[in-house]
Amino acid sequence: MKMKKMLLSAILMWTSSVAFSQHTKQPIDWSNVREGEHVEYCHTHKKMAALKENPEIKKAMIKDEEEFQQILKKGGTNKGVVYTIPVVFHVLHNGGIENISDAQIMDALAILNRDYRLLNADAQNVQTAFQGMPTDVEVEFRIATKAPNGACFKGITRTLSTATNTGSDGSVQVNAIKAGNDVFQGNWPGNKYLNVFICAEIGGAAGYTTNPSSWSATSMNNGIWMLHNYVGSFGTSSVTASRALTHEVGHWLNLSHTWGPNNNPGNASSCSSDDGVDDTPNCIGVTSCALNANTCSTDNAYWGFDQKDNVENYMDYSYCSKMFTAGQVERMRTALQQTSTGRFNIWQTANLNSVGATGNPFLCSADFTSPRNTVCLGDQVELNDASYNLVTGWTWEITPSTGWTFASGSSATSQNPVIVFSQSGLYSVKLTATDGTTTNSKTKSNFIRVLPASATVPFWEGFEGYTTLNDLPNWEVYNPNANNGFDIESTTAYGGSKCAKLVNFGQPASCVDELISSTIDLSTVPSSSAVTLSFRYANRKRATANYEYLKVFISGDCGQNWVPRKTIGGTQLSNQTATTSWKPTQTSDWTTVHMVNVTSNYFLENFKMKFRFESDGGNNLYLDDINLYEGAPSDNVVVGLNEIENWEGVQLFPNPTDAEVNVRFTMTAAESVNVTISDITGKVAHRSSVKANEGANHLIFDTSNLAAGVYMMQLTTNGKNKTLQFVVK
Repeated sequence: MKMKKMLLSAILMWTSSVAFSQHTKQPIDWSNVREGEHVEYCHTHKKMAALKENPEIKKAMIKDEEEFQQILKKGGTNKGVVYTIPVVFHVLHNGGIENISDAQIMDALAILNRDYRLLNADAQNVQTAFQGMPTDVEVEFRIATKAPNGACFKGITRTLSTATNTGSDGSVQVNAIKAGNDVFQGNWPGNKYLNVFICAEIGGAAGYTTNPSSWSATSMNNGIWMLHNYVGSFGTSSVTASRALTHEVGHWLNLSHTWGPNNNPGNASSCSSDDGVDDTPNCIGVTSCALNANTCSTDNAYWGFDQKDNVENYMDYSYCSKMFTAGQVERMRTALQQTSTGRFNIWQTANLNSVGATGNPFLCSADFTSPRNTVCLGDQVELNDASYNLVTGWTWEITPSTGWTFASGSSATSQNPVIVFSQSGLYSVKLTATDGTTTNSKTKSNFIRVLPASATVPFWEGFEGYTTLNDLPNWEVYNPNANNGFDIESTTAYGGSKCAKLVNFGQPASCVDELISSTIDLSTVPSSSAVTLSFRYANRKRATANYEYLKVFISGDCGQNWVPRKTIGGTQLSNQTATTSWKPTQTSDWTTVHMVNVTSNYFLENFKMKFRFESDGGNNLYLDDINLYEGAPSDNVVVGLNEIENWEGVQLFPNPTDAEVNVRFTMTAAESVNVTISDITGKVAHRSSVKANEGANHLIFDTSNLAAGVYMMQLTTNGKNKTLQFVVK
């Protein structure tokens, strides 16, 4: 018991010491980098050396190695028996490219099984001196399908956290996964699962792990850390990076590098060290595919002659690794017999049953995704089956049942059907999946949003006619952190009584929130003309050190591709602080921004704009008077292009109104006046023509049948027009 307490204390000390340096950028040791790369290929032995600085951990490791050597001498690793190791991939991401696809992860698993079962064709092409030596490890890796609480899952967890970039401290990353993953919050024991942590940054390495140890046997930290672009052979990774996981699993099964237990390939002193395997020639290690390398003469005792280096070994750093030797296989299989380190328990039938890694996986959940959830009229949407774990049949239902069709080649029973939408609105999607025995369904309400026909310029949004942004047809709220998103503020504004707000006060740092417009038709604007995007914002810091960003993006293809056009950050965003939740109380609290870089290559029918806020634990943000118009910047809201020259004193009242709206104006000559009333999406609610007399005119329009919201009244005569805005309560 005393020893256990001491080890626990040692583990906590190690965790704390690493956590202290989590924000320290470690310099790259270029001697540990493969040619042409910019990360150190492996940090395993560096991590092991750091752990051994703790006397208690070092003592435990020495005892573990003695036990390992005793088992190794006895032999009896049951050659011919295939050991199965259950694997869980934990993706730790912050919404970036490190959030790799399921397909990329499954490719990594397939590569592991190929390499450890000697199914790789390139093993037949090793150098002549090593022909016949590549050996089947007889170890297979199978996705675990049951979490520690028994819940069925696909063998992959995903955690949204900035800790993905906290690379110098693996314990911080593991704790983030424990607390925030989407399957089970808690410990995933290392003696039950091989945990693979996929991150954006892991301290400057492509991968690392720890050798089998009793001090970490049941800990979740007893796993493998991988840089996302060294997982699998496609996606963010590549074929040349695809065997990094094969290499790290070798360490996890107690192999050293071919030149010995250090991270210094190419060091001549490595000839005096050893990897504990007789049939791997002594070498100093390579960082490229140097097939003619013969770096040490100390291998004569075993080989009887000066043997070439086994450059093609998975435990070297070459780009042509393709084999394990029989000695390495014996060592790895011995590691799986050691009870104190947890490696023995992990492949036992009872454990495989408990983690769902035996037999054929069954269907436990229907699920699906789509690369795009917001589209324009006429766009296609692909629905991707993400059910787990075994599916043989699919039935799709889209509600409402009209306004869409299956694209050619797709049907209601396709695995990944493509849908074409011809009518705007919100569509719910239901998938019923089956494995032939079990059936399961998943419904996602309002999963696809099809935008209405494009609004026209001038476009203005003052947020006056809405109760919540979720009801706005013109705006989409993106809130990936699932906390406070953009919403309507009804107690303050620059003009009127409402604006958009983001309650950032009290939110954690590094949250990202977006407010995305519907489409606006700029195709009628001449390429020789200019377009201005104006908006007003109000913001305060919470503390002087806060550094937050408001970014504006534009798109010409309905949001498939975005380009940044404005970034306001730090003191430029606000140089004032408020230590309590803040809102603007006077017009001087607002800043007006004019953007004149909406260039003519974006004068398209499906133009969109996006406001993105990146937080740093600061205070609230408010937006108002978002205005897109042709012409030079204006500090006043632009709602009309040309003024009618032959009338005077135009008045519209009451405003807001709930029953009728009145318009008064004086004409210098009799003219026909066309009247159009439309909502802010451009949908026409009323159209008429009146004969205006010379002198005073008074028009009355019934608004009792109009829904609450913001409307535009356009008065047109002789090609000239005037636009007036009013609100229906």
